[in-house]
Amino acid sequence: MSLTEQDLRQQISDFGRSLFNRGLSAGSSGNISVRLDDGWLMTPTNCCLGNLDPADISRLDAQGNLLSGKKPSKEFFLHAAFLAQRPQDKAVVHLHSTYATAVACLAGHDAHNMLPALTPYSIMRLGPVALTPYHPPGDPRLGEEIALVAAKHHCVLLANHGPIVAAPTLTAAVYAAEELEETAKLYITLMNHQPRLLTPAQIDELKQKFSTAGDPDAKTCC
Repeated sequence: MSLTEQDLRQQISDFGRSLFNRGLSAGSSGNISVRLDDGWLMTPTNCCLGNLDPADISRLDAQGNLLSGKKPSKEFFLHAAFLAQRPQDKAVVHLHSTYATAVACLAGHDAHNMLPALTPYSIMRLGPVALTPYHPPGDPRLGEEIALVAAKHHCVLLANHGPIVAAPTLTAAVYAAEELEETAKLYITLMNHQPRLLTPAQIDELKQKFSTAGDPDAKTCC
């Protein structure tokens, strides 16, 4: 059964509160969007995800013009650029979560595969995580950088800024954002050690059995 707009407003509010309460989006950082058939729902600018009122969530038309609710996040263009390359996806979650942002601050990594294959869940829920070059928050060039990688990556790190994730549903996007943070935490924790990584054969087995990188036709992971 498809969710109504009111259902989605409540879902955005509930997930926002959960992310805030667990320290994944401090202060007024982070934003959430859901693409509708005729427009968008978007968290407002300068809002705290921990106390969203469903009625205040921005309602935008397909071009991003405000129809009702409060003024949308200034990073709406990031969400629009992401989903323009991913017609199968409907929701975007952008956070400033600690460990994912820490990885986004590291230099010398493969910009198309920022995290090693530590757990099966990082393969099933994330796929390869890309990194975009740094631009200041609100800079339109961030949207241009996202557009270059979004077709092949549904989880992206904005350099020195934070993670942004797209998925077919808001629930899936939140789960992927949480998995990205946990994988980044494991990576940072193990950086000075020699972790055992999944082998190419083990990764291939997971890809054959489960959804990776937001593939809507693959089996779900759990």
